[in-house]
Amino acid sequence: MNETIKKNNITIIGEGEKTLLFGHGFGCEKSMWHYITPAFEKDYRLVLFDYVGSGGSDLSEYDSLKYSTLDGYKQDVLDVIEALDLKKVTFIGHSVSSMIGMLSSLEKPDYFENLIMIGPSPCYLNTKDGYNGGFDESDVNDLLEMMEMNFSGWASYMAPIGMQKDKDSVQTKQLENIYISNDPSIAVEFAKATFFSDCRKELPLSKVPTLIMQCSEDSIVPLEVGEYLNKNLKNSTMHVMKAKGHYPHISSPEETIEMIKNYLDSGN
Repeated sequence: MNETIKKNNITIIGEGEKTLLFGHGFGCEKSMWHYITPAFEKDYRLVLFDYVGSGGSDLSEYDSLKYSTLDGYKQDVLDVIEALDLKKVTFIGHSVSSMIGMLSSLEKPDYFENLIMIGPSPCYLNTKDGYNGGFDESDVNDLLEMMEMNFSGWASYMAPIGMQKDKDSVQTKQLENIYISNDPSIAVEFAKATFFSDCRKELPLSKVPTLIMQCSEDSIVPLEVGEYLNKNLKNSTMHVMKAKGHYPHISSPEETIEMIKNYLDSGN
């Protein structure tokens, strides 16, 4: 257990019986949740962690081959659950973590009670079959090239796009600083694992009750992607938020908290 706590930089908050497990998105870390976690500390046990290669995780545990696909990150989620002997968790995943959580639930469905997906996408690319993920492959390759050539420049460019706020706003600067804190070579590999992933075939296999939280204007994930997920995830509910951007847990924490609480209180 202690090895996993160190490896994934685990933090446990709260004394509730039910567990909320928070998984951060690409380029981020567990501190990104601090705007919303205080609202849940009284009633739940909160488990926050960093994927290996991110935040305060043990970088010596990073393996490029293991983390070249989402399966490596899926194993991080399962390792955290098993190390802490968690039961029936609600997994709250942001962005690519939404699919990581779903893949984890397919392997160990009994570990999960609910999946809450914030800004999820099963596939970020526009594909020849008519699916609109939001990015042409050339767009992604350009971003990867920018990351490799000028990592801090990429962070400055992407933060206001992702946050959909002015580049000098507090939230945008916070996101930019967290981007920059990443190891550039690991961040490029996480980006490839994220943007070239395609989980569409796995969607119909998921049976865990799922909340899809889609921002009204998301520069990373188009609205139709949320609708596609809702159509293909059998046991899902979709809510379109008033929030704009790809990080509503940072830009609109009150709305994010309310939506999560309403879903949990409803018993799905």
